Amino acid sequence: MERNKLSWLTLFIGPSALWLLLLFVLPMGAMALFTFRAGSFGAEREVFTLEHYRDFLSQHSYHLLLWRSTWMSLWVAVLSIVLSYPVAHYLVFRAGDRRILYLLILMVPGWISFLLRIFAWKVILGSGGALNSLLLWSGLIHEATPILLYSPLAVVVVLVYVWIPFAALPIFASLQRIDNSLLEAAADLGSPQWETFLRVVLPLSMPGVGAAFFLVFIPTLGEYVTPLLVGGVNGIMYGNVIQSQFSRALNWPLGSLLSLVMLVVVLPIMLLFNRLIKLEEIVEI
Repeated sequence: MERNKLSWLTLFIGPSALWLLLLFVLPMGAMALFTFRAGSFGAEREVFTLEHYRDFLSQHSYHLLLWRSTWMSLWVAVLSIVLSYPVAHYLVFRAGDRRILYLLILMVPGWISFLLRIFAWKVILGSGGALNSLLLWSGLIHEATPILLYSPLAVVVVLVYVWIPFAALPIFASLQRIDNSLLEAAADLGSPQWETFLRVVLPLSMPGVGAAFFLVFIPTLGEYVTPLLVGGVNGIMYGNVIQSQFSRALNWPLGSLLSLVMLVVVLPIMLLFNRLIKLEEIVEI
């Protein structure tokens, strides 16, 4: 019996584990080895050195940019959760039979090209965009100027817009798993709605909140397209430096090192959240 169970487990998990090994574990190992190479191309690529590690440790601009990018990603994750939680709460407890329809409408913008949506925000925030037109019409400004564009705030605003639907999905799933009898029991005991939310709904939905946080924070930290289009020089992020090392400077060893450093930054944050919100509970959503 146990042997049959193990065989079925191997059958179902084996292909995924092999796929993960080939496309994640092995490339990560190769990238780690690449950080010790003296150069990406030419005869010197076979020379192993610690030069790139010394460069990274001596360049404080990398450290500051990584710190700023981490804070920006944290803000994007927190704001996405704060704005998407009421949406998910409404869909579960107020939308009734139309919740699936509303959830579908919420996901429709994700079907549109990512670049097209970023360019749309670039137009909105530009000197001739909708925001400037509204401010000119209201008399708050008297000359068309780019509002928020090419700034860290523009990057945060656009990324929050992009990730709100995706943050709402795990929160929606965790709220939907709450037993209605718990809410009925709280109401029978005379608990007001706000106290029921704080003492029952919110704690039980924290696995979904944790999943939403990781779903937004991890890809945002490595984001480079959005900062490139709406952030400009002032809104550059750590991912832009990595992309530049691979595509423009052709310094693949340093780019690999910068990527591994970003991974090292993410791991302690995951461990911290694991102490606050058990990752096993997130997997069960």
